[in-house]
Amino acid sequence: MSAAAAPYTDPRTRCDRTPAWGLLAQRYQHAGRAFDLRAAFAQDGAARVAHFSQQAPHIHADLSKNLIDEATEALLLQLARECGVEAYRDAMFAGRPINHTEQRAVMHWLLRNPAPAPAAQAPAATSFVADAAREVHASLHAMLGLAEQVRQDAAITDIVNIGIGGSDLGPSMAAKALDDLRPAGKRLHFISNVDGMELGSLLRTLRPESTLFLIASKTFTTLETMTNAQAARDWFIAQGGTDVARHFWALTTNRSAAAQFGIETTLGFWDWVGGRYSLWSAIGLPIAIAIGAGNFRQLLAGAHAMDEHFRTAPLAQNLPVRLALLDVWYRNFHGFATRCVAPYSHGLRRLPAYLQQLEMESNGKGVDASGAPLPYATAPVVWGEPGTNGQHAFFQMIHQGPDIIPVEFIALRRPGRDLPAQHARLVANALAQAKALMRGRESPDNPHRAFSGNRPSTFLVLEQLSPEALGALIALYEHRVFVAGAVWGINSFDQWGVELGKVLAQGLEPRLASGDAAGLDASTAALLRQLI
Repeated sequence: MSAAAAPYTDPRTRCDRTPAWGLLAQRYQHAGRAFDLRAAFAQDGAARVAHFSQQAPHIHADLSKNLIDEATEALLLQLARECGVEAYRDAMFAGRPINHTEQRAVMHWLLRNPAPAPAAQAPAATSFVADAAREVHASLHAMLGLAEQVRQDAAITDIVNIGIGGSDLGPSMAAKALDDLRPAGKRLHFISNVDGMELGSLLRTLRPESTLFLIASKTFTTLETMTNAQAARDWFIAQGGTDVARHFWALTTNRSAAAQFGIETTLGFWDWVGGRYSLWSAIGLPIAIAIGAGNFRQLLAGAHAMDEHFRTAPLAQNLPVRLALLDVWYRNFHGFATRCVAPYSHGLRRLPAYLQQLEMESNGKGVDASGAPLPYATAPVVWGEPGTNGQHAFFQMIHQGPDIIPVEFIALRRPGRDLPAQHARLVANALAQAKALMRGRESPDNPHRAFSGNRPSTFLVLEQLSPEALGALIALYEHRVFVAGAVWGINSFDQWGVELGKVLAQGLEPRLASGDAAGLDASTAALLRQLI
């Protein structure tokens, strides 16, 4: 289904063309550059915490340890209004084709909407959105039915998801986060790398009669995914497997290609679902297998609650908006090039990798929506590892290195299932790191032991790592990316930057067999000779 045909006009004004942008530049020079967190807390710490903390669905956020004051935030909120963020948000929720370079709507939010009300009670909606909503719930019902079928099939012990990008990162992250809910006797595996070492090492541990392969590719042509899928089928047949249709399912819109592969069970999704926003769709089948239909619906419900918060909360109390504007303040005025995400939760260990794609593929753009080059930076580099691992790896640089790196701490109030007595020690470390970054430490006699302090951090608290809380957390980051992209005046929903290298690889692969380096640049030719 394509986006509604009505003409669409982008309601935004690019950030550097607004009055607020110039006022923020002045604010940074006069007050932002020399802002001191310790002085701000000494002046009235309780009032600061009250203003820069808030509750959103399933998430408590403390922004008080950031290099910002109320006057700066007021200017940032003015910037959001002048950029047309609210109108752009409303256009997304109305199903307008805001992904204008591909003429598509952006409606991943619809995947977690409750079932449509009866026609007589339904709120006003375009026929496009209403039709899409009915298709979404039919697809969800079918997907959850298949998930329960697998969960009840004792003969299937291993589920292997073969995908890449959004068809791997989101499902892998969420399934690992909610592993406490996985039933005994079911193991989930995620394969993405075209390096045969990844798939090959897994296949050595599997039996064909007890393995189900999920091939996740919208077009069923993704090079890495189809290379691994073919290798998995070859292994299956070589090991005596005979029923490809039972042991291979496809998450794709290309049913004919899946049928040629020998697959009969397929689930599809829509062109208005970008890959990095697709875990809520049929691509989420491995999540549903891991946690069950009821819990998957709770995952959707948590995300929907955050959608409603983003859609309806005033900008000043809208957590995705506040976080995104802080990102703009740091990236474009302070010049901070990276952001570290430090989840103090083993379950969230794949969250930084997931956020790398979500943020850098969405907002790593150098031209605005009209194609004009941008005179300012956009997405920062997002990276991180779980605490406490990161403390013994890169926190040295965060505390004492010359670059200022904002840190995002994520902690759970309640522990997971295993060894709960260790949870207090884990949380104490998160609190201590945030405190140390802010306060620093003087050491006049030994500069090696001195910490400059005044280093910013954000602290997010979830009650527990439940499906609802995880859904809300993911949706929070999705909308945060949306708002930053809206302010920067870019299209956050295409990803042309992934194409060129893939096209060039298709031309280089035959040369590795033939050794033909004719026409290549000197470096590529020399490297090719090294690799054959």
